[in-house]
Parts: sequence; structure tokens; C-alpha cells
Amino acid sequence: MSRPSMRFAGEERDVTNTPRLLAMGGAHIDRRGRLSGPHIPATSNPGHMREDVGGGVLNAARCAVQRGIHVSLFSVRGGDAGGERVTEAIAASGIEDLSCVFLDRTTPSYTAILDDHGELITGLADMELYERTFPRQMRRRKLREAIAGVDALLCDANMPAEAIAALATQRDARLFGAIAVSPAKAGRLLPSLRDLSVLFMNGREARALAGLAEAGPLSDAVLKLEALGLSAGVITAGSGLILLFDQNGIFEIEPPTIERIADVTGAGDALAGATMAALMNGESLSEAVRHGIAGAGIAIGSASAAPEFDTTIFSAALARVPAARAVS
Repeated sequence: MSRPSMRFAGEERDVTNTPRLLAMGGAHIDRRGRLSGPHIPATSNPGHMREDVGGGVLNAARCAVQRGIHVSLFSVRGGDAGGERVTEAIAASGIEDLSCVFLDRTTPSYTAILDDHGELITGLADMELYERTFPRQMRRRKLREAIAGVDALLCDANMPAEAIAALATQRDARLFGAIAVSPAKAGRLLPSLRDLSVLFMNGREARALAGLAEAGPLSDAVLKLEALGLSAGVITAGSGLILLFDQNGIFEIEPPTIERIADVTGAGDALAGATMAALMNGESLSEAVRHGIAGAGIAIGSASAAPEFDTTIFSAALARVPAARAVS
């Protein structure tokens, strides 16, 4: 098969004095169907479908930008209408786009089906382009130069394990965060756990990485992940307690009640983006996760996976998040 034609997207932007983050991973078409009533399995359910531009690392990047971080994004997409929408969304978010466009390929997509309360029933990821192209892109000089010019890195497990490992070899002393994405993809991070500064995951992803049963205590998952070399992590549990751990111990934060849940899609990504921004600004992990919870709360209350907010809105959300408390 002949090599697909490609071009690099984006324009050069002025260098700023703000902290610089390179985000790598998913940036694709994000479809969310929400049921109008209770879910009835194995039959047609009435509801409505919304189509946006999303992806784990892109959602996180959009949140980080709104927290004052200069963000560059590297992803791969097709030369189709979906790819054009992704290009436009990245530009509108104020993100420097370093992505590679494969003109004869289809842009990846993710389709989520939510129940009438906004909780995920199932998701379908059509992301073959990521699997086929990310590893080779890691060898490109353009990308190596971009990595060398930033203060922190953030990737998601939409990238194959080979590509994540290649990124880890270039991290040097930079802050390096990762988003687990799903239990099925979280295992891609295992070879690189020792290189990560912090890993963002939910309970199912944490247990999958630790090789534990789904009902196992999350404290057991933390101990196993630490034994595997992970130095710090953040584990979410829907509206439940958020667990975080680093060299200072294990802590938990109880997120504030969200009065109106519009859509849980993108909440974990927003948490990762706002937490990374706070870490880049010198906050401790426990304080940075408070910022992450504030960003996630804003996302949950919005129909968009990457809602816009200003300093006033964010400060009000942060004020509602309690301090972390140590877990014995």
C-alpha cells in the first residue's frame, strides 16, 4: 500500500512567558447520544444525538488554556469534513496546532451513549488512525523540537503503548502527565508508569492497571500501582470521593454536589487539564487536584465536554471544593 499523503496543520504563534504544555493524543469527533427516559437494553431508545469536537487530551488542553497555560497540541486526523471541524475547534480554543493531517484517511471518532441522568451506558471508539500512525510520528524532528521547547507534557492512552514509551524517553525532567482514557486502553501506560509524574484515571482504570477485580478496594490499587513504579496518581469515582497519592501519602477529597448534571463526558479530562495547569504554576498535588475538581464540576454542569469559563466562574467553583484530607 502506498504511503498516505499528509501535511502539517497550524501556524506559528508568538512565544510567551507563560508556562508551556505539549498535549499529545486524542483530538477527534465526539458524539454523545442521551436517552430521553430510562435505558431499556437490546431495543431502540428515544433520545437525541449531539456531535462536537473532543478527545481526552484535547478536552484537557482546552481547560488548561483557560487556566492561563500556553498549549501546543499534537494529534493525527484525516483530511475529511471531520478533520476540518477538529482543525477549526483547535484554532478557536487558542491552542497551537502541530498535528499531522492524513489527507486520504478518516478522522477518528468516539460515540458515547448516556442514560437520562447523563451517565455513560457504553462508548464506541473508531480510532484506527491513531493505532497506525502515532508511533511513526514520534520520530519526526518537528515533534522532537516541540517536546524540547515546553515545560510539561500531557498524553492520553489513545496513543499506542509504543508511542507513549517513545514520548517517555524524551521527557527529561519535565512534568509528565497522562490520562488513562478507559480500562481497555489503560494498559498501554504500564511500560511507562515509572516515567510519569502523575496519572489521571477512574476507579475501573486504576483496578485494570493494577490487575485487580473491579470490586477491589482502591487503596489496594494504589499500593499495587506504587509497586509498579507510579509515583503519583489521581483516581476519580464519579460523584464519589477522589483519591490522590504521591510521596506525601494517600489523600481524599469529597467533590461538592453538582446541582445540575448536564453531561459527565469530559469531566475527567477537565480535571486533568486544570490539575496540570495548577501543577505547572507550582501548586502541590493535593491543592492542584482541588483546581481539577473545580474544572470538572464546570464541565459536568455544561452540555459541552469543554465549556468556556472565566476567572470569576472558576474561583466560585474552587471555593466549593474542600481541602484534601489524609487517608490512614
